[in-house]
Amino acid sequence: MKPILVFQTDFTYKEGAVCAMYGVVKSVDRTLEIIDGTHEIPKYDIWSASYRLFQSMKFWPEETIFVSVVDPGVGTERRACVARTKDGYYVVTPDNGSLTHLKKWVGIEEVREIDETVNRLKGKGTEDVGVFHGRDLFGYCAARLASGIIDYEGVGSVYPVDEIVEMPVYEPVIADGYAKGIFEIEDPNFGNLWTNISLKDFNKAGFSYGDHVWVSIKHADEIKFEGSLLFERSFGYTEKGEPLIYNNELMKIALAANQDSFIEKYKIGYGSEWTVVFEKGGAR
Repeated sequence: MKPILVFQTDFTYKEGAVCAMYGVVKSVDRTLEIIDGTHEIPKYDIWSASYRLFQSMKFWPEETIFVSVVDPGVGTERRACVARTKDGYYVVTPDNGSLTHLKKWVGIEEVREIDETVNRLKGKGTEDVGVFHGRDLFGYCAARLASGIIDYEGVGSVYPVDEIVEMPVYEPVIADGYAKGIFEIEDPNFGNLWTNISLKDFNKAGFSYGDHVWVSIKHADEIKFEGSLLFERSFGYTEKGEPLIYNNELMKIALAANQDSFIEKYKIGYGSEWTVVFEKGGAR
């Protein structure tokens, strides 16, 4: 069976970019299966592209080919690559930080720079286009790889895994009755916020389901939220609209408001400047 192609971009569906990419894939091989991961990555947000790859990849069959195009440096000297993960997947992407989470938490076995003299779309009048590598390079190369027209070695020259561009990944601070981390990403549709603190580390710090935990959230040095929140396994343990601590599907500690948006209700964001501290004791 041929590998599935899973696409994620920041293109949205507001115009024809996604349609054009998929047309190129089907022109290479009409039998290829294309699945949408998401086309709603916030524009230019390489961090989110990296995180979303890690979030969903392991739930797909091995040898699935992921095409991730969030590429503010399109047309410049940044590398275009295909990476092979240690657990058997392929990622076709600009090497601009989009492989950060996979490299750190899964491992990259090998990475190859796409040879544009072989694996770039030709014959469609797009040779001088420098701003749509999703169509002309990444989608086309991924289709050739998935169809078997080229093997992995046919992508282009290998280069050192150590040269993959990475963004900083922040580690949580864990102590007895204490955990400090950042909000790494949001769950945008529901307004939840996901931290970089694992459930395992949270339990190691002494927190258990049913505990009331003191939570302090800062943006830079400014306090944005303080309060005692229940830690439970799901949203329905609080009243509608009430905030809580839970662990998400990636086994990371997160904050939500039951059937409401924690983000909108408390005006909280995500990123390295948004720190959160959890402490034993339900009230102050």
